[in-house]
Amino acid sequence: MALSDQVPTGSPYSAETDGAQVVADLDLHGKTAIVTGGYSGIGLETTRALAAKGVRVIVPVRSPEKAEKNLAGLEGSVTTAPLDLADLGSVAAFGAAMKGELDRLDFLIANAGVMACPEARVGPGWESQFGINHMGHFALTKHLMPLLRATEGTRVVALSSTGHKISGIRWDDVQFTEAPYEKWKAYGQAKTANALFANGLSRRLAPSGGLAFAVHPGGIFTPLQRHLPREEMVALGWIDENGEPSEMAKKGFKTPEQGCSTTLWAATSKALEGKPGVYCEDCDIAAPTDPESPTRRYRGVDAHAADDDAAERLWRLSEDLLTKA
Repeated sequence: MALSDQVPTGSPYSAETDGAQVVADLDLHGKTAIVTGGYSGIGLETTRALAAKGVRVIVPVRSPEKAEKNLAGLEGSVTTAPLDLADLGSVAAFGAAMKGELDRLDFLIANAGVMACPEARVGPGWESQFGINHMGHFALTKHLMPLLRATEGTRVVALSSTGHKISGIRWDDVQFTEAPYEKWKAYGQAKTANALFANGLSRRLAPSGGLAFAVHPGGIFTPLQRHLPREEMVALGWIDENGEPSEMAKKGFKTPEQGCSTTLWAATSKALEGKPGVYCEDCDIAAPTDPESPTRRYRGVDAHAADDDAAERLWRLSEDLLTKA
């Protein structure tokens, strides 16, 4: 699970592959998945692709009306249950409901999240991006561990991002209580946490044969950008002055259907057997970041997000935060 394990497999898929292609030849009938954020953006496309292949998909929802509208008409078995990752009581209630309802959990897709939002506090005062993107999923996974350990071959996929390159874990000030809040550094820390979470979880699932992976889905226009003003997206080069996708975005961004493909590949590919905890992108294991490459900001995984010691340190910190919550 260290940086040396980040060796691409030679996957036949690419950045242009859509999720339906990844699972097209797989028989997934009888399997069960939980997809957080599974009613919007790439989460919705993940739900769509799994359900169409016979997977029973449970979508945790914070906005029932939006979920009902977005999930209407999907093929297959898709149900919802209330969950707010910012509320530990809600997470516990969801976990208890799932343990009462299910006897197996083949896929846990930790897809929901927030990005570059204004400063806010959740739970017992946690910085919101760390609190929702990491701690909410960490707590959820802890509640679901009996199901994960009871399911042979279970897989957990945590949605990270190339944003992990912005910041490692800010060990001395995780919650931005000492330094002024910086929304992009907070996002970067949270995405590093997602990657390290998969690394640490992979060791805890190993005795029961489970696997966990981190995924960078690619650049995609989804509701994740809802907190970014137009002028900032123009400055980032994502859109032009008229609000239309820039030439860079047209060439480099993925559709939501393409954006869910690496998640589905990580959840199902036999090529990942024996490779626990790795960070994936474009339907393959990501190589370590090449500091000389012109694409270093957008491709590869940085060492701080593929570090076993950091993963274990984060796991201990997260356990401690839950205990004190």
